[in-house]
Amino acid sequence: MSFYSLFEHRDRSPRTPWRRRSITCPNDQSDIREAPLPRINGTALFIAALVATVGALAFPVWYYADRSGTGEANLAAGTVATQWGPLSAADRDLIVRVRLAGLWELPAGQQAMERAPSEAIKEAADHLIVGHTDLDRRVRIIAAQLGVELPNQPNEQQQGWLREMTAASGVQYEYKFANLLRAAHGKIFPAIGAVRNSTRNTLVRQLASDANQTVLDHITVLEKTGRVDFDAIANDMVAGTTASPSGPPAPVPGQLVPSAPAAQATGDIKTTSRPSPGAPGTVNTKRPDPVDSQGVLG
Repeated sequence: MSFYSLFEHRDRSPRTPWRRRSITCPNDQSDIREAPLPRINGTALFIAALVATVGALAFPVWYYADRSGTGEANLAAGTVATQWGPLSAADRDLIVRVRLAGLWELPAGQQAMERAPSEAIKEAADHLIVGHTDLDRRVRIIAAQLGVELPNQPNEQQQGWLREMTAASGVQYEYKFANLLRAAHGKIFPAIGAVRNSTRNTLVRQLASDANQTVLDHITVLEKTGRVDFDAIANDMVAGTTASPSGPPAPVPGQLVPSAPAAQATGDIKTTSRPSPGAPGTVNTKRPDPVDSQGVLG
């Protein structure tokens, strides 16, 4: 007997008649008529199982297809159209952060120049003043073109850093100056790269390129002071992460590893470009002056 014939045989069985069963109730002692449970034939059971199986297979397809537009929806949220391309919330955030960086790093650099505890600190301060004076001009022009309102004073955290440096002296001042500024630059550095990668606005893209160049220069010159605590920076970064680092296994002490072959083009390829100029430990920050079409700079 086949699987389906079992259900067919069962389906041809006589119908169960209504049954009358007496149930004694505490209050009225009445009888209650009870209907039999409905019968489920084999065909209905098979169809129900088939529908459940198809639904289980189709749900993941529908679920992830529905999620495919999530990234686009997030990108569109807070984005406005401009003649230079869409301006996203992340774009505007970078514009404001570049402005805020100058509002506290310029006075920090000026203070260090005046106190001049060492030539290395004085050199770093010089780079801060020059770099952020230039970036501030650029960000003010771009903000005016894009209609982004800029802050006019450092935020509370930045004001706290300035107070810390003002209260310090001697070697402690050098440590505070180098590490507070190095940590701040290290945190905005990846944010600049993320916006440079994702922005669709040509003005913001250029600002990100300029800011990346300036921030790298400042990181480099701050590290030249010899006062940067790299252990503290590394610990601070690890404290903010939860995922295990990936990559090749740690080297074994005393074990030699084979030399890697050169990565280079094959065949007779003629090239004309050259690596960016600059001595080790320096960053070339020379760039054309910004075009102030709206007279923002006066």
